[in-house]
Amino acid sequence: MKKRVQSSRCAKPWGFFILNAFRRTLVRAQIIWPSVLAVVLVLGAGSQVSAERGELMKRRQQGILTGMPFMANVANRTFVDDLGRKLYLSKHPRRIVSLAPSITEILFALGLQDEVVGVTEFCDYPPEAKMKPKVGYAHPNVEAILALQPELVLAPRSFVRADVLAKLEQVKVPTFILAPRTVEDILAHIQLIGRMTGKTEAAIREVERIRTHVAEVSRRVAGRPRPSVLYVLNTDPLITVGPGSFIHHVIELAGGRNVAEEAKAPYPRLSLEEVLMQNPDVLVFSGGRQEGIPQAEQEKWKRWTTLSAVKHGRLFEVPSDWLNRPGPRIVKGLDRLAQILHPQVFAGALPDQP
Repeated sequence: MKKRVQSSRCAKPWGFFILNAFRRTLVRAQIIWPSVLAVVLVLGAGSQVSAERGELMKRRQQGILTGMPFMANVANRTFVDDLGRKLYLSKHPRRIVSLAPSITEILFALGLQDEVVGVTEFCDYPPEAKMKPKVGYAHPNVEAILALQPELVLAPRSFVRADVLAKLEQVKVPTFILAPRTVEDILAHIQLIGRMTGKTEAAIREVERIRTHVAEVSRRVAGRPRPSVLYVLNTDPLITVGPGSFIHHVIELAGGRNVAEEAKAPYPRLSLEEVLMQNPDVLVFSGGRQEGIPQAEQEKWKRWTTLSAVKHGRLFEVPSDWLNRPGPRIVKGLDRLAQILHPQVFAGALPDQP
């Protein structure tokens, strides 16, 4: 389609040419009719102004009809990531690289498995994700990413170094950063990815499914005592979760109280003295082959017999894939935590989640 080029000069109204011709006739005849001439000039000028106003209004209407929808479309295709960076996509991307397992799970949940052309080494769910080309993880291979000719790279804030992001920006690869702090942020990201990729309806359905389930869990724990919880992400050094972490939010939704709720960082380090002082009712360990706490390290906690959790045998494990990944399976982590903290309410009562 050829680009229309609109002239910046107003078209001359016919009254302009008639007026000029009449003025030349008067000069040649040397007729001095001041009053008549003044009237004619005023009327002619009025015609010209009216014509110019009409042309201006016409152009304004054209702007409303043709310009505004274009600008609205630009706004609809402009997205802001969690670093505050704006990204404009002229079309739905058909070649997407995911730099986090959680993002890969979102893409597959929205039916975008064919559009995913690259994933990390740890993207193992669903099983089909393991068949996609690998581009690294904590240290993504920029050359491998570029070789896949991506139209969009989706990445977590915690695993993208500034130099990698700068290289991708330098070669004009659209890169979008996600950094959820709450469960609601996870839902917002699902909807955002749905809009970016043309899967809005699928995203709405997925978000509604998760939100309904979260609301049911919250309803059941409302008004009940909240056991104190220490979630162990790492043992040496001891790392847990604090405000600003979506896992902290999940603990609260499940009816628990995070012992690190006063921490100044999303993933703070704790000393053993702090743990003994907080005396958690429940110890929860991140479990799993890749990101979990080995069983031998979990057993070591039993020597601290003064801890309430140890004294009452309330040491549990939750698969890291369910709780550490801010994606659709976060509801499985929520369910497991709720069952641990309130077994009398949730034992066998919650439906299975995919």
